[in-house]
Amino acid sequence: MGDPVADDLRFVVKAVVGEENFIDMTPNKSNNFCCGGGGGFLQSGFTEARRSYGQTKTNQILATKADYCITPCHNCHAQVHDLSDVNDHAWQTVHLWTMLCLSLGILGPNEREYLGDDLKEVDVFHPESAM
Repeated sequence: MGDPVADDLRFVVKAVVGEENFIDMTPNKSNNFCCGGGGGFLQSGFTEARRSYGQTKTNQILATKADYCITPCHNCHAQVHDLSDVNDHAWQTVHLWTMLCLSLGILGPNEREYLGDDLKEVDVFHPESAM
């Protein structure tokens, strides 16, 4: 992927969440760590091994002290969400597309499962309030 693409993704995330809310991991970009859930490992049945491999990513996320971890793909989302679960929900795991749709005001009420209470009601149309 390389740093130019990583820079583009950071531009998008900062535009969506606000630069003041963006916390980068260390190391980052082409030196970042894998979450440990890709390549079919999520479906392998080796849950404890997968979580063990993901400990590096867990420590990296925890070091940011961020409330949310934005993930780009479904494998990363499932792995990072599971890692949060086994760490007493230390962070909310959310898809990048969810944040994009939320920022555009087009995220449906039924697509908010992974948002924290601080974002669940952002731009939700409530028909009863229109009366």
